[in-house]
Amino acid sequence: MDEKEAYTQRLKAAVHYTVSKLCQSTAADCEKEMSRQAMAAIAETTFRQCEIFAQDLEAFARHAKRHTVTVDDVKLLARKSAALSSHIQQKSEEMAINNQELKEKRKKNATKRKTKEMEGNEGETET
Repeated sequence: MDEKEAYTQRLKAAVHYTVSKLCQSTAADCEKEMSRQAMAAIAETTFRQCEIFAQDLEAFARHAKRHTVTVDDVKLLARKSAALSSHIQQKSEEMAINNQELKEKRKKNATKRKTKEMEGNEGETET
């Protein structure tokens, strides 16, 4: 088994584990049971869908002559599902607000540092 196959197997195992835990949790919440075969089928479907999503996202970025997948690519991918599209739009807006707040905070801290440095430099030249 080469390195790529081993990596793919580790990813599949991680997806299977996560899907199994989600299925067990959901089944417990609904007071139902779910067979191992059903969980395995959901995990395999999830993995295959993620592969398709990855290929589509790469194609969108390539079409735009970029090497990086952006939020706009993800929004484009989700356009077929109204619920998913709405969720991604909401998360995108939340991220934009958080990024703006971080930029403002960094700018404020940088201004404070410059002010302190200038005050320190003025004190040195007076002595």
